[in-house]
Amino acid sequence: MAKKGKEIELQINVGPQTENDNIIATETTQQEPAEKEEMSTLEKIRNTVKEDTPKPTSQISLQKLLGGDLLNGDTVRRQIWLIVLVTFFVLIYIAARYQCQQDIIEIDKLEKELAEAKYKAMSSSSELTERCRESHLLMMLQANNDSLIRPSELPPYKINIPEE
Repeated sequence: MAKKGKEIELQINVGPQTENDNIIATETTQQEPAEKEEMSTLEKIRNTVKEDTPKPTSQISLQKLLGGDLLNGDTVRRQIWLIVLVTFFVLIYIAARYQCQQDIIEIDKLEKELAEAKYKAMSSSSELTERCRESHLLMMLQANNDSLIRPSELPPYKINIPEE
């Protein structure tokens, strides 16, 4: 038995389809029982290509979005490193903003503590000034009769020293 020559032409157009674009499959053989299996395979390919080939569209639908078909696109695959880089920068931005907010909270807390310390220092200084006044010291001396220090009854006067 000599094998008969077989010629198969399969043309598939990818892109926007028009009425003139069809899948063309032609074969020229003499049918023999062994070649029927090959024809059934060819028929399977022909049916698969005709029925399941989706038309490529540039429109984004809800089904594509939820089904994940959008992520399988060539554009997304080509730009994956850009997407990763942008995601990385967004994460750094969020982390920096969070850290900034934490620093602002800490600064506010420290400013409140500083204001409390200033008020405490002012009140201590005021109390010390009050205790050091001459009138307050005189009252303390009069309260302690056992003290030998008495206020002077004579007004102060100047002592002139001649220069030589």
